[in-house]
Parts: sequence; structure tokens; C-alpha cells
Amino acid sequence: MSQIPGAEKKMVAGILGILLGALGIHKFYLGYKQEGIIMLLVSLIGGAVTCGAGVGVVSIIGLIEGIMYLTKTDEDFVNTYITNKKGWF
Repeated sequence: MSQIPGAEKKMVAGILGILLGALGIHKFYLGYKQEGIIMLLVSLIGGAVTCGAGVGVVSIIGLIEGIMYLTKTDEDFVNTYITNKKGWF
């Protein structure tokens, strides 16, 4: 059984989203530079201004996205995030 090209990124992106979602590392890993920068800035600047609330919100987003990546089939993951470049959820 051959693997769908791009599906190898699913596991790593999911784990990065769950563990380091607040920093947007999973976005950078998938090639979403703009989205990664937004998440990183909201965590750093927004977190400083809101006494950590910004980090909490972005962490939840990263957790949700990580779980979504891991629960999709390889084909759905590749179609949604690699081929069609869906940047958010």
C-alpha cells in the first residue's frame, strides 16, 4: 500500500499543534508562514498585553487543529491542508 504524497506530514503537524500550538509551529511546518506568524505574534504580544489570555486562546486553537489533523484520513488531510491550502480549521 503506497502512502499519499503529503500524508507523512499529518502526524508531525498534529503533534506540533497539540504540544506547540500557541507558537504556530504546526503552521510553519505545513508551509503556512502568514498563519504561523499571526499565531506567534498573538501569543507573544497578545499574551503580554492580556496577561496570558492571548496565549491561552491560541493554545486552544492549536490543540483543536492538532486533533483535527490527526483525526482526518490521510486523503482528507492532504486534500484539505496540502492541496487546497486551508490555513485555519
